[in-house]
Amino acid sequence: MALNGSLFLLFSSIFYRAAYAQNSTDNLQYVDPLIGSANGGNVFPGATLPYGMAKAVADVDSDSNQGGFTTEGGNVTGFSTMHDSGTGGNPSLGNFALFPYAACPRDDVNRCTFPKTTRKIPYVSSSVVAKPGYFAISLSSGVSADMTTAQHTSLFRFKFPTTGNGTSPLLLLDLTDLADSRQDNATISVDAESGRMTGSARFLPSFGSGNWVGYFCADFHGADIRDNGIFANTRASSAVKDLQISRSINGYPLPGGGFIRFTSNPADGVMVRIAVSLISSEQACKSAESEIPEFDFDATHQAAEAAWSEKLAPITVSTTGVNTSLVTNFYSGIYRTMVNPQNYTGENPKWQSSEPYFDSFYCLWDSFRSQLPFLTILDPVSLTSMIRSLIDTYVHDGWLPDCHMSLCKGYTQGGSNADVVLADGYIKGLSDDIDWAKGYAAVINDAENEPYDWSNEGRGGLDSWKALGYIPTQDFDYKGFGTLTRSVSRTLEYAYNDFVVAQMAKGIGGKDEDVEKYTERSSNWQNLYKKDQKSFLFNGSDTGYTGFFQGKYANGTWHNQDPLWCSTIDPNNQRVCSLQNTGQETFESSLWEYGFYVPGDQAGLITLYGGPTAFVDRLNYLHDQNITYIGNEPSFLTVFQYHYAGRPALSALRSHFYIPRYFSPTHAGLPGNDDSGAMGSFVAMSMMGLFPNPGQNVYLITPPFFESVSIKSPLTGKTAVIRNVNFDPSYQAIYVQSATLDGVPYTKNWIDHSFFTEGKELVLTLGRNESSWGTKVEDLPPSLSEYTGFNGTVNGTVGETVRRWESRAALGSMKSGVLGGVGKEMV
Repeated sequence: MALNGSLFLLFSSIFYRAAYAQNSTDNLQYVDPLIGSANGGNVFPGATLPYGMAKAVADVDSDSNQGGFTTEGGNVTGFSTMHDSGTGGNPSLGNFALFPYAACPRDDVNRCTFPKTTRKIPYVSSSVVAKPGYFAISLSSGVSADMTTAQHTSLFRFKFPTTGNGTSPLLLLDLTDLADSRQDNATISVDAESGRMTGSARFLPSFGSGNWVGYFCADFHGADIRDNGIFANTRASSAVKDLQISRSINGYPLPGGGFIRFTSNPADGVMVRIAVSLISSEQACKSAESEIPEFDFDATHQAAEAAWSEKLAPITVSTTGVNTSLVTNFYSGIYRTMVNPQNYTGENPKWQSSEPYFDSFYCLWDSFRSQLPFLTILDPVSLTSMIRSLIDTYVHDGWLPDCHMSLCKGYTQGGSNADVVLADGYIKGLSDDIDWAKGYAAVINDAENEPYDWSNEGRGGLDSWKALGYIPTQDFDYKGFGTLTRSVSRTLEYAYNDFVVAQMAKGIGGKDEDVEKYTERSSNWQNLYKKDQKSFLFNGSDTGYTGFFQGKYANGTWHNQDPLWCSTIDPNNQRVCSLQNTGQETFESSLWEYGFYVPGDQAGLITLYGGPTAFVDRLNYLHDQNITYIGNEPSFLTVFQYHYAGRPALSALRSHFYIPRYFSPTHAGLPGNDDSGAMGSFVAMSMMGLFPNPGQNVYLITPPFFESVSIKSPLTGKTAVIRNVNFDPSYQAIYVQSATLDGVPYTKNWIDHSFFTEGKELVLTLGRNESSWGTKVEDLPPSLSEYTGFNGTVNGTVGETVRRWESRAALGSMKSGVLGGVGKEMV
């Protein structure tokens, strides 16, 4: 029987792989770039290449226009070619906007309305089309526009309505950006014969320090030129071809730029090719001429589609029995992981280097948790370039960034989390010209040296960190400067940063002292545990839980932050847990949620909380009471931390609770802003059934949302497969009963990265009830401390939890949203 069973498994696996190859998906058809274009998702929904610098879309004036366009109505203010995706805070980029006019009243150029605030116009909602590498829209004026891109260059096609009165269409190029951050001395030059417009302007970053200069080169094709020139404020002149314009004294940049009118209104429309550069207008022109030499819209669009198709091709899923909306949710999440960061290689004026240069890291505090680990699987070549870029930034700037955009240093939100990014890549075997000696020097620099301006890079309070073993509340720090808040979250994050440094030291070898030092410092999280700290709901009821991390002053006395402040259920929407001077001791989260942020020593945390049963109860309370906010990244790992307590079934249940209830394939389908693809990666990895603990060679196993998932390694060419036996499209049977890895019984509830690079097959047999699979101590993921308090059996069942929640079918029909900046359900 054993022989026959083995043969059956072998032949069924071969048959399955052959059949599965025929069931591969045309992945692009399932990508909807408009997911997250409303309800504060802030995605960039326009045309771009993977990690492309050129990002073309219509810009609107709605409140959540950080990505340029939203589906929340509003008015179109222009069409620009630089954007970021999913960021919070101020709108980002949107530079050098074009604006089309069917004609000027009475054929008088000075009767066209030039300023952005008065020229804006509604768009036709039903006209919006967004696909990978393509975006189209029509305005209420009758003008229609579609667009596509190359790496640095956008190609816009404007079609104008026929007026029949002999007037001619006009295009404007505005020296502006989405946030109106333009500074003094913006310039534009217009060539009278060719119509080419070149120029530059200085802008501010949306979430950082300093400023930056962008350059452009715009060419026009498809109609004869009637006249051209410049405009300033509300007037224009064809007699003037050059403009230099100041910002003004009123806090708003003076309107200014160039215009061009055409003698005819061609049926095929007027093409505008505009390239951007951070070096010079000459370089922008070279990019335009080399990337889109013939103004061939269809060829450019097809090339963009092909680039996206290649990036998404490694992952295929079986769509059998699965609602198409789930497939769209999955591939759209994958797509958003590759919109930001942006490949600015060859566009860095700050230093000369042969290394790649990536920018628009918004921010590593967000993306280290699942976005960049996901790229380790799907696009390791690009992630390798990003890591090389981060290390090169350290070489020339002196520090690894935590947040970086538009050549500017962004604000540090917590720890030095580039350390986690580097460690994750190192542990998972990325190489390809990465100088790991410099990479290790970079993380040691973060761990040992305090920058003067730690609000922008590195870590602050390192004297206290080394002497006291924690960051004190109201720390006395005279060596470096930043906002003296977030002492608890910084302590917990610094501890994990040191943990991953120790992991790198172990891998490199010959660094025993470093391993010992940073392993010891990684336990500093324990120094802020206040064992008698209670937590009460805002109605005065006792939560029943005692023992939380809490701020502590340098003299050893305790601070007193309520554990539920800045949680989702905090009724005070004015409470600040961010970078303001009035902020609390946690960043964008509560003490309740940060109480689970010990990624390197979950066993030690479980012991601290009284054992696995008590840990699961507390984790359930975090989720059941809506304390956590799935629209923010600190919540991600908490969905899957049941694995460490021997309850992987609860992780599966939680992931199915949040998807699609809080992540749906609709315009308002994200619970918070996408954070440059962080939310997309949470969806992708959750639905794929393997969620990372970043900085460690660990993926936590839950059943995929599909009968099977296939991932071909771009590095080795080998294909890994996850297959569900007894797959249930109603998602009642979501609990692993048993598993095999390459045909051999497998009881661990986690796997390592070799699963992907070696092309293994993981087969999960599913059922409707929690089983003993993955529950024993030997089955649990690695942890710094030893696991204690386990009796070798499942500690309870999921029955009560299931009864407390609505059925999976009901959850699938629900939507979620954000009210007042705090996660609230919208049913």
